[in-house]
Amino acid sequence: MALGQEHTVKAFDNEIGELRGLIAEMGGRAEAAIAGALDALVHRNLELAERVIADDRRIDALEKDIERLAVRIIALRAPMADDLREVVAALKIASVVERIGDYAKNIAKRVGLLENRRKIEAISVLPAMGQIAADMVHDVLDAFAARDAKGALQVVARDREVDDFYNSIFRALLTYMMENPIDITTSAHLLFIAKNLERIGDHATNVAEMVYFAATGDYMADREVLDTVSSLGG
Repeated sequence: MALGQEHTVKAFDNEIGELRGLIAEMGGRAEAAIAGALDALVHRNLELAERVIADDRRIDALEKDIERLAVRIIALRAPMADDLREVVAALKIASVVERIGDYAKNIAKRVGLLENRRKIEAISVLPAMGQIAADMVHDVLDAFAARDAKGALQVVARDREVDDFYNSIFRALLTYMMENPIDITTSAHLLFIAKNLERIGDHATNVAEMVYFAATGDYMADREVLDTVSSLGG
């Protein structure tokens, strides 16, 4: 390999490494935002909620950094095949993770609006739902870093758990609102929070589909997802 070519390959590898690092940082901040928003909800910690809202600006900035770097790599390095799929996937994943951060911010914004929290069971259940969604985000970004197609499939299979949580919370809150009209406003806020968590799970699934494509060059087939669910005991 000529010296110039070796330098180009090394520069490209460094930029790919930087891209992966930015995605990892962005994902870690999104995970922390979900955890912080739910902790603020459970303990009605308004200061923590405000911190989650303020920290979302860093997630937004990281998305822009990733976009600039990905465009530069495509324009200057002209990656092909596997490398091109990874760069394009990173570009799309950054956009999705930014939305996940927005959902966490939306949850934090509702903490101060929950005036009457007495005996509403959903408040104690939401953190478990949020933990699954946050774990999906963590695992799918690990799968991206490792180009792990099977790991991406496993993340998709777990989305059903989040959906089941949402459906259960929705029914419970609907019943509670009918029996306790005075708490309709608080219950509605909790429904929105549950919906935000459900959407985080959906977005983690979207990322998993991108990871699978980047790793294999193929689109994720429903059959493969079903086989993975079956192997996991679903």
